[in-house]
Amino acid sequence: MSTTAAEAALVSDVRAALRRAADPSRAAGQQAYMKSAMPFLGVRVPEVRRLVAEVAGTRDSVTRLSAARLLWDDATHREERYAAMALLRHRALRGDPRLVPIVEHMVRTGAWWDITDELAHRLGDLLDARPEATAALVRAWARDDDPWIRRIAILSQLGRRSRVDQALLADAIRPNASDSEFFIRKAIGWALRDHARTDPDWVRHFVASHELSALSVREATKHL
Repeated sequence: MSTTAAEAALVSDVRAALRRAADPSRAAGQQAYMKSAMPFLGVRVPEVRRLVAEVAGTRDSVTRLSAARLLWDDATHREERYAAMALLRHRALRGDPRLVPIVEHMVRTGAWWDITDELAHRLGDLLDARPEATAALVRAWARDDDPWIRRIAILSQLGRRSRVDQALLADAIRPNASDSEFFIRKAIGWALRDHARTDPDWVRHFVASHELSALSVREATKHL
């Protein structure tokens, strides 16, 4: 698919803004902390988001989506991928089903926790906008071969508080309860700990009635 002038301009503007804000003295430390093969420019994530909001302005949703994919696929520095995800945060795209394939692409190709955890919020928006279709997607992703797709399914209801679909949360966790992968076990504990703020009794019962890893249990019950 060809790139429009508007999409190319947005990508160019975002890249230029990131490079103006670059801090080489910070970049090496960021790369080491994130264990990233892709180098950093040295721009903190909140600043990336601020720059994207400023540069993107009132650009339409189609331009944002296309520019996000371009930034992601052609990224030379990790902040360009953070910027691509930031383009998806705009209220015009909140709950838009067109997000699904790009979120899936980013999770599968990004394959790390900073990517997955940020994009989990886009699934949460989709659960608000299209609960039945998104719940079916979450249940399918919870059984995917890719551990990062399973992690985003487990974390898809973070911060939803009273809006948490407890049956969906359980269905996302159960297929992964015996997984030995650290990032899956950590995600299970985090998702349960987050829900414990709203319904601690449900979480206590879930932990007591399921065989979970020690890590998942420890994380889930940290504040109970």
